[in-house]
Amino acid sequence: MSGKKVAVLWLLAVLGSVSGGKVLVWPVDNSHWLNMEFILRELVVRGHEVTVLLPSCFLILNGTEPLPFQFEMVEVPISKSEMAAAMDEGFYFWFYEERRLPFWESLKKMIDILRKFENITRTICDGIVKNKVLLERLRASGFDVLLADPLMPSGELFAEKLGIPLMYTIRFSMGNTVERLCGGLPAPPSYVPASLSSLTDKMTYTQRIKNMLSYALQDLAYHYILWGHWNQYYSDILGRPTTLCETMGKAEIWLIRTYWDFEFPRPFLPNFEFVGGLHCQPAKPLPKEIEEFVQSSGEHGIVVFSLGSMVYNLTDERSNVIAKALSQLPQNVLWRYKGKKPEALGSNTRIYDWIPQNDLLGHPLTKAFITHGGTNGIYEAIYHGVPMVGIPMFADQHDNIAHMRAKGAAVELDFSTLTTQDLVDAVNTVINNSTYKESALKLSKIHHDQPIKPLDRAVFWIEFVMRHKGAKHLRPAAHHLTWYQYHCLDVLAFLFTCAAIAGFILVKCCMFCCRKCGRVTKKKKE
Repeated sequence: MSGKKVAVLWLLAVLGSVSGGKVLVWPVDNSHWLNMEFILRELVVRGHEVTVLLPSCFLILNGTEPLPFQFEMVEVPISKSEMAAAMDEGFYFWFYEERRLPFWESLKKMIDILRKFENITRTICDGIVKNKVLLERLRASGFDVLLADPLMPSGELFAEKLGIPLMYTIRFSMGNTVERLCGGLPAPPSYVPASLSSLTDKMTYTQRIKNMLSYALQDLAYHYILWGHWNQYYSDILGRPTTLCETMGKAEIWLIRTYWDFEFPRPFLPNFEFVGGLHCQPAKPLPKEIEEFVQSSGEHGIVVFSLGSMVYNLTDERSNVIAKALSQLPQNVLWRYKGKKPEALGSNTRIYDWIPQNDLLGHPLTKAFITHGGTNGIYEAIYHGVPMVGIPMFADQHDNIAHMRAKGAAVELDFSTLTTQDLVDAVNTVINNSTYKESALKLSKIHHDQPIKPLDRAVFWIEFVMRHKGAKHLRPAAHHLTWYQYHCLDVLAFLFTCAAIAGFILVKCCMFCCRKCGRVTKKKKE
């Protein structure tokens, strides 16, 4: 059989795996959308119909852009400017205030900010679940699955109201609380670090104490401070007693946006699947102007620098500290930055509103990547085997860089105390110390050595759920147990009671025998 015929048959097999399924999507704004968009585009290529629920206040998503999937616009009483203001307040706090404020003042402000986002999410959720016309239209559409990002509540409630299978795509939740308590994922605190703890799987005694406290505090924050109010809301909407966690636990498959090139070894369940780096691709040719600047670097090569799409402005003091450091490097630097041009910017550094980051990281002249530690950027660096200098700022970024540092592929810097010399030394270290490049290449080899590509794996499991109307056979029985049954506390209580009764009877028997022997001895003496 010719190669062309084999290719055609393979393509038909792939496209025919599910005939024209319907996928409903509940996205999250900003960088979380990027991974999901890659999945949705691939689903459309394979013949599926994709509909994205799009709140009118979302910033990065534009329902008027020519995209291969449909948008169901949801009008909510929140403007884009209000959403942008809330995000700006949060970013300013995490970038500049979190470590400078006293602990209790910082904690209070963080809770206030998260409360604002909770109220925004509640308003958006109301715009869907209380819109009977919209719900009826969605229900009549006959969707096969709902794909959601559980960063904030809502998607699981929509799936429950519409009566369709639910799937998640997630990096991790705070303290892994959602995965552990709602998804049933085991996480022994002795060697599985809590998210946001910046710990690794090799912990000292004091670090294990910190890890257990991290789990406890983040679970407390999840249940009682951040998302605890949703339990009654979900009960009211569904018309029966329930909790947010119970509803989230009904997810058929959890697509985890990491892989063993990134994660530390730990237990996983059959309905948890790794799809980390699904957005990564071979490097494409660079635009002419950028390619010329890259080539002009000569043997020194280039450094790629990006603090992500959400960091579009820095204080003059911070931007000049960074610019001065970059000017001292022998490499040319491409810096993605939308803020005011720093006065200390060197001739070897060019600022761009946007850069083809994946293509630059895949360029043979790229020597290092300065990153804030977002999962998307880190995976592009892993994919292409580029060592990193991490400047984490908030959310999962500290954890991400801690993972890369532990695996020998990155140096970490503190943004709040960053000096010019710190940045110069860090970049020179990852470029001139060959162990960092070797570690990055090792992670790259692990990433590429998979039986199926991450994007194909993600699409396969979505189609699997559509084919089988769910994946109940992969969900652990832990979902049907109470917390004391899960930890066998009822069994331990029974065994302890039996042991106590046996001990009590034994003691009574001994006492009786002793008294009996005492009477016999007394009679003999008499």
